[in-house]
Amino acid sequence: MEGKRVMAITGVHHAQITIPRGAEEQGRQYYCHLLGLPEIEKPESLKGRGGFWLQVGDRQVHVGTEDGVERSSTKAHLAYHVTDIMAWRQRLQEHGFQILDGVPIPGYERFETRDPFGNRLEFIQPLA
Repeated sequence: MEGKRVMAITGVHHAQITIPRGAEEQGRQYYCHLLGLPEIEKPESLKGRGGFWLQVGDRQVHVGTEDGVERSSTKAHLAYHVTDIMAWRQRLQEHGFQILDGVPIPGYERFETRDPFGNRLEFIQPLA
């Protein structure tokens, strides 16, 4: 009897969000400078497509470019696991970003906001 191949999904490699075409510098200001996420090199074969990639812990967030999307009307989002959630709340407010309290999840403190392009973001921290 031949050995059976085992199929499994073993994790998430990356997630992608989009920003308008040509808004990469504004995107870098927000994601790299304000949030402090390091940009990583895109493969040469994808550089002409616009956007940029970020390293978030052991995962990646790909920031692609796309026009004609109403980002502010969707519940789709990324949730960033953070330390010192109150400092994150304050930092974003100081830079003019509205903070939205999310529905409580037992064992976590969290809030939501939107990036400059309307993408929904969640910041979440386990309670001590």
